[in-house]
Amino acid sequence: MGFKLNKEPKLRNPVMIAGWPGIGNIGMVAIDTLRETLKAEEFGEIESWDFLYPKKAVIRKGILEYLEFPGNKFYFAKAARHDLIIFIGEEQPTNGGKTYAEGKNAYIMANLVLDVAQKFGCRRIYTSGAAVSLNHHTMKPRVWVVPSSEHLIREIKGYDNTVLMSDIEKGGGQGNITGLNGLLLGVAKKRGFEAICAMGEIPTYLQGLPLPYPKASISVLEFLSSELGIDIDIRLLDESIERIDQRIDEFYRQIPLEIRSLLEKLKYMPYDKPAEPGPITEEDKKKVMEDIEQFFKKKGNED
Repeated sequence: MGFKLNKEPKLRNPVMIAGWPGIGNIGMVAIDTLRETLKAEEFGEIESWDFLYPKKAVIRKGILEYLEFPGNKFYFAKAARHDLIIFIGEEQPTNGGKTYAEGKNAYIMANLVLDVAQKFGCRRIYTSGAAVSLNHHTMKPRVWVVPSSEHLIREIKGYDNTVLMSDIEKGGGQGNITGLNGLLLGVAKKRGFEAICAMGEIPTYLQGLPLPYPKASISVLEFLSSELGIDIDIRLLDESIERIDQRIDEFYRQIPLEIRSLLEKLKYMPYDKPAEPGPITEEDKKKVMEDIEQFFKKKGNED
C-alpha cells in the first residue's frame, strides 16, 4: 500500500490541487480541464488495489491478462507563479456501498496524497467539489470556499464571485463537506498545510441528475486561475455546456408547474447578499426541497 513515482520532477514553490468525483463532477471537471490546459505530465500514482474494487477484468485470447482499477494519478506542470502538482482520483474509497469516502481507507488515502505534497515541498493544498444551493440554473454559479485558517479569509474575500461557506450556511456558521474533498482539507490542516476547498454551486433540483455541471466548474476554474496566476482555456468546456444546458432545459420542463413557479423566484433572490431575505421565503424553500425530493422519487419509480 502506498504511492509509486516514475519520476521526481524539480518543482519551484509548488502547490497541490486534488479532486475526486462528486455531485455534478464539478471539481473533477475543473481540475481535469486545468490538467489538460497546462499539458500536465503524469509522474506517479497511488496503488488502488488496497482501496478500490477493480473496474473490469481484461481478457485477451481467452486468458485473464490483468485487473483494471480506477486510477489515482499525480501530474505536474510548470507555471509562472507556482509549479503545480495535480492529483486526480477516479473513485473515492467507501464503506458499505456509500457514495462518499469514509473510514480507515479514506484517511489512509488522504495521507498518501499529502505525503507526495510534503515530499515535493508543497505548502498549500486546494480541493474542489460541489455546493448544493437554492439557486437557478440560468444564473452564474458562485464558488463557496472553506479555508483551513483565518488568515486566508481576506485573500478569499477579494474575489467577486467567491463567498465563504460560513457566510451562507446557517446554524452558527457551520457546514459540512462530504467525501475526500473535505477529509483532505481537515487532514492537511492537521499536518500543517494551508488548505482551501473551492465548491461550485449546483441548484438543488439538479443534484440528482447523472450529468456533469460544467457551468460551476468554470466558476471554480476562474477562482483557481486568479489564485494561481494561470490563464486557463475555459473554451474547452463550451461544447459540453451547450449540450448539457439542452438536457437540463428538457428536464426542467418536466418539473410540475407548481414547483417551477417557486424555482423561478430563485432568479430574483439578492444573490450578492445571500443572508438577506428575498422574494423566496423560508417556507417556499422548505416546500421546494420537499417537492423536488418527491419529484425525484416519482421519476425514479417510473424509470
